[in-house]
Amino acid sequence: MPDTLSLILTILGMFVVTFGIRFILYARAHRMQLPVWLEEALAYVPVAVLTAIIMPMILMPNKHLELSWQNPWLLGGLAAFIIGVSLKKPLLTIAVGVLVFFASKFLLA
Repeated sequence: MPDTLSLILTILGMFVVTFGIRFILYARAHRMQLPVWLEEALAYVPVAVLTAIIMPMILMPNKHLELSWQNPWLLGGLAAFIIGVSLKKPLLTIAVGVLVFFASKFLLA
């Protein structure tokens, strides 16, 4: 087990590396002008990352593909998708998805 000093030095080292990388990029950011097409494309990054995180959980809750009505993750995801596409209200989308997930989990158990 490492001693306290080595843990503190490790955490400080991780901080310096992480902060240093970000500081260099942010310090020069105001001097750069990105092309319009790149700025428009970067607007889709959060959606793409969130989709990449959530889809395996929805489609493979038990480490294998499960595309049945017995999958509460899939039911909640489908309900959230339908509400999100049709109404475009993020809070309602999240609430409906969570409610359908827990209701189906309770009813299917």
